[in-house]
Amino acid sequence: MIRPFHHEQFPAELLRERKQDPVTVVLPTREVADTVGPIVERLLALDGLIDQVLVVDADSRDGTAEIAASLGAEVHQESQLLPEFGRVLGKGDAMWRALDVAEGELIVYLDSDTRDFSGHFATGMLGPLICEEEVSFVKGHFRRPYAAVEGDQRPVEGGRVTELTARPLLSAFYPELAAFVQPLAGEVAARRSFFDELPFATGYAIETSMLLHARDLLGGTEGMAQVDLEERHNSHQSLRALGPMAYAVLRVILERLRAEGRLTDDHVPPFQTADGQLIQVELVERPPYATLRARA
Repeated sequence: MIRPFHHEQFPAELLRERKQDPVTVVLPTREVADTVGPIVERLLALDGLIDQVLVVDADSRDGTAEIAASLGAEVHQESQLLPEFGRVLGKGDAMWRALDVAEGELIVYLDSDTRDFSGHFATGMLGPLICEEEVSFVKGHFRRPYAAVEGDQRPVEGGRVTELTARPLLSAFYPELAAFVQPLAGEVAARRSFFDELPFATGYAIETSMLLHARDLLGGTEGMAQVDLEERHNSHQSLRALGPMAYAVLRVILERLRAEGRLTDDHVPPFQTADGQLIQVELVERPPYATLRARA
């Protein structure tokens, strides 16, 4: 059973009192100069709770890295982390490479394009790890309003790939994970030792892949939790851009079903857009970070 929590259960004062291990918050960034500043400021304001605010930037040209560094975040370019693995293959790869410079034993990944960011995003994610002995993996969930046109905000229609792709697939094949309200949320937290044992899918496959691998490592959903973070505001992708994202989620599920012997056809055609363009959506997983230590 996935244990439910609300961020209000974990005020910063309580977490400071009970905290025993250093904390790193990782922000993967790409062209988010308009949002990264307030996020860094509000994370650093949690003095005594967060020990490292780590920005892993995708060579942003809008000043994202410079803004974050000027406010006190530790900034690395993703291409300079673990360069022996070649070019960086999207968000999941950046998250994995961040482990090479993350210093905390408790690690929280947060999206960096959130508007009106509040510190409760961090405290809510940390709370179950600090205060609940049986929780090993934490996922955030929220309401994500969708603005169809200016002034027309639809309160719960922001997660289109979640509701039209991820949730139907999880419901059909892994129903215990469909209980996550936001299975594709970028807000996730665990101990460093836990993340070290997980393969990290690259690109948009990361969230679906991580849920499956976390469940495998725990032997089920016991030890998994989700925290209500209330509302999150960010920009929305065009419908055209969502197709490859949805297909990446589909590929994760297809590959897992093949590995389990539940699907025998190994041919996966490229994603085809409405105008006939073919987009090859590759599924690449980086090995558990712990194996790199073993090689060294």
